[in-house]
Amino acid sequence: MATVRAFLAERDGDVVTCGVGTLDTSELGTGEVLVRVDWSSVNYKDALATQPKGGVARLDRLVPGIDLAGTVEESRSAAFLPGQQVLAHGYGLGVSHHGGFAAYARVPEAWLLHLPDGLTQREAMIAGTAGFTAALSVVRLLEHGLAPDDGAVLVTGASGGVGSFAVAVLARLGFEVVASTGKEAAREWLGSLGATAVIGREELSGPGKPLEEQRWAAAVDCVGGSTLAGVLRSLRWGGAVAASGLTGGPRLETTVFPFILRAVSLLGIDSVELPLPERAVVWARLATDLRPRDLESIVAEEIGLEGIGGAVAALLAVAVRGRYLVRPAP
Repeated sequence: MATVRAFLAERDGDVVTCGVGTLDTSELGTGEVLVRVDWSSVNYKDALATQPKGGVARLDRLVPGIDLAGTVEESRSAAFLPGQQVLAHGYGLGVSHHGGFAAYARVPEAWLLHLPDGLTQREAMIAGTAGFTAALSVVRLLEHGLAPDDGAVLVTGASGGVGSFAVAVLARLGFEVVASTGKEAAREWLGSLGATAVIGREELSGPGKPLEEQRWAAAVDCVGGSTLAGVLRSLRWGGAVAASGLTGGPRLETTVFPFILRAVSLLGIDSVELPLPERAVVWARLATDLRPRDLESIVAEEIGLEGIGGAVAALLAVAVRGRYLVRPAP
């Protein structure tokens, strides 16, 4: 195997050209484990890696793909043996190190997990980074003390990868879930995932008083910006919001009132640098109690390397419902 087929984002000054090409195996980067990539997925961060000012790519010639599931082909690690099934996401994968949009990836053993019992590789990538982030958000809310009897839980950006998965996970756990979306056509689908009510995003993003009516016991926010500010104003006393997104912008204009008058907590969610032992716990739960009842309903489309460009464009246009699965092999 001298060359590897891959989807490449190549920067030349202020121009990024994307397409399917080849890499020499010597260009795959450092790492103890060579993985045959059987599945990957397209995340918003991957879309940003293809943009001149996306602020993500750290290589001028990059294979994006911030997650992957595959089979160990070669290994210099005693922990990962040829033939074993593994998954990886976060750290530098698809950012400063070639990622999952290729037939093979060379991965440091410190970034790898064994595929948990109860999940196939394909199922693991239906979750992928987005599903893992959603599950981690729910875990943090549960650790905060959230219980189904506390009342409705809001999920913003609910038609996206993280949001739709969060709706499905919360519903599986028996929560009353209110989904917020800007896509009228997604309402029925969100109901099928377990949302008991669907509201428009405009209910949260407009200017408001420092404190609004107490509506939500907790929230999973995938949007940020003015939407997150609106969520904070509307949480019940002692509530919490797990925040992981910034599609609505990185700025947060709020007051201290939700925090000091309603004891609201803002829980930051980062799946990139989360230590491996904590990752393993969340993945084990994704195979059991945090597994959505119908994983397939979260899949938007299954594509090969040639389809990644179109998926990226759809993500950037915020025109996606659910998750794009990538199968790198032709």
